[in-house]
Amino acid sequence: MKYRYTKYVSTLMDEIDLEDLVSKLSDMLLSSGFTNPWGDPTEGDEDRTMQALHDAILEALFSGGVLSEEALQKILGEPADGDQEAARQQLEELVEEIIDRMMEQGFITGAPDLEQEREHRRGSGEGMNEQAGSVRFEVTDKALDFLGYRALRDLLGSVGRSAPGRHDTRHLATGIEAISAPKPYEFGDTVNLDPSSTILNAVQRLHASGESVFAGPDGSGGISVDYSDLMVAQSEYHSSCATVIMLDCSHSMILYGEDRFTPAKRVALALSHLIRTQYPGDSLHAVLFHDSAEEIPLKQLGRVRVGPYYTNTREGLRLARRILERQKKDMRQIVMVTDGKPSAITRPDGQIYKNAFGLDPYIVAETFAEVSACQKSGIMINTFMLARDHDLVAFVRRVAAICRGKAYFTTPHTLGQYVLMDYMDRKTKTIH
Repeated sequence: MKYRYTKYVSTLMDEIDLEDLVSKLSDMLLSSGFTNPWGDPTEGDEDRTMQALHDAILEALFSGGVLSEEALQKILGEPADGDQEAARQQLEELVEEIIDRMMEQGFITGAPDLEQEREHRRGSGEGMNEQAGSVRFEVTDKALDFLGYRALRDLLGSVGRSAPGRHDTRHLATGIEAISAPKPYEFGDTVNLDPSSTILNAVQRLHASGESVFAGPDGSGGISVDYSDLMVAQSEYHSSCATVIMLDCSHSMILYGEDRFTPAKRVALALSHLIRTQYPGDSLHAVLFHDSAEEIPLKQLGRVRVGPYYTNTREGLRLARRILERQKKDMRQIVMVTDGKPSAITRPDGQIYKNAFGLDPYIVAETFAEVSACQKSGIMINTFMLARDHDLVAFVRRVAAICRGKAYFTTPHTLGQYVLMDYMDRKTKTIH
């Protein structure tokens, strides 16, 4: 059998780190409806079209540092050459190849008529047209999991090297890894016997009673070990934690010229990845609160959007409390991310009472009552506030005082550092 070798010729696609590109597209892939001023999650889904993806990739290529200066020079050529049409065609082909590669590796899924549209674009050479702009794509679970991993890596990297594997406490428990002095065995302990201490206890007991140490109960010459002689090795006790992350998806999360919901989703994905990989004994649930509240699967977290909703904080806390009361964990906590005052509440008859101005006395009183219910159930509430209105600050501090939690007044840019570091430090500070 003969083999023929040819010279390897690199292409522009070889210079692109696809995972790095997907990470730079995270704002677009996790979009929360910021481009839709009305906040209707059923309309204005323009950030899920192939046209939007095409434009985002172009932006990343030119401004995101995905391509080197040499590669950009190779694409664009010299302006004096005047052959800009060829450069434009080459750039379009590169974008098409990137989209194809993203589909092949499972980051996105596209429409079935994509091949026909691609042939049309190749023939016209004019890029995306109006028909192509209507073709949509979906972000896959693999892409959301990858974005959660990248968000976790970036957030932990920004606060220093950290490789936590569990939540340390000051308690000791019987286990496999012996790191402390042995203790007498008690019913219920893991039978991780410390041989030397156990034998030593038996020898001391027999010597004190005047019995022969090596006689044994049947004269066989062994050492007689009694129940009271048993010693077990101790290891550190690592507590488990059940967490509900409550995300405010009311309309204010995308108003005032700032998208606050997309960073909140990114932090939730990072927290989910952290718990799965570093704290497998912990649990995490996600609750959205708006006019009402509902629990959503973690894998759907990256796809949720804001809407024209009010802020029903009490209903979100009530649902989170019911979820946590079913969890048999050492610690139970609520991580609430919001930017607005409570402006809605669900009446006993199911009707929703709303007050757009917020901090209505009736709504506030009922919300505080639910906070007290959480405190009685042993649930801590940590609030991460993305706004700093004077009345809102007073409300959040009152919530923290009732449940002995913490209140963080942060921004979308620093939210992740506060949430992750608070989560990893929580058990050391609260279990004694």
